Amino acid sequence: MSKPLRIGLVSISDRASSGVYEDKGLPSLREWLHATISTPIELVERLIPDEQGLIESTLVALVDTEACGLVLTTGGTGPAPRDVTPEATLAVADRIMPGFGEQMRQISLQFVPTAILSRQTGVIRGQALILNLPGQPKAIKETLEGLRDTEGKVVVPGIFAAVPYCLDLIGAAFIETHEERVKAFRPKK
Repeated sequence: MSKPLRIGLVSISDRASSGVYEDKGLPSLREWLHATISTPIELVERLIPDEQGLIESTLVALVDTEACGLVLTTGGTGPAPRDVTPEATLAVADRIMPGFGEQMRQISLQFVPTAILSRQTGVIRGQALILNLPGQPKAIKETLEGLRDTEGKVVVPGIFAAVPYCLDLIGAAFIETHEERVKAFRPKK
């Protein structure tokens, strides 16, 4: 049996990390991943402030030291001066995967015109995929899972459908999903 995928979860918020309010990003990600991934996973969680150097060192540690093959961040992707998650992510990247950010904005535009202000991105560092997700639990779920019509048919694919195959291609651990939640796409051989 293969080793479980280690997934780093990073919630980036000045106020939540200082205890001003309860973080909603980590619980939302944890719940969604456990409901969606059918193969064993291990989660490594961090709650940190919007400080570029700290974000960079956290991402590097999760990939290089903690051996996470997937890292999901939430928060810090807007245009405000303290929103530096994309800059930190790009600073530690070996390669940029712009399609992830493009699709997240496409999904969010179905709900709010301000989705164009989001700067979410995806990158590869070594054998790990790092994705910057939105900050709100509802938006996290929508961007990961996609949008469905009233019959439950996916009308706008979420980004997670592409994640398992991307992990295959970069040499990370193999994962499967519960298809009724997210059908992982892998090309037929």
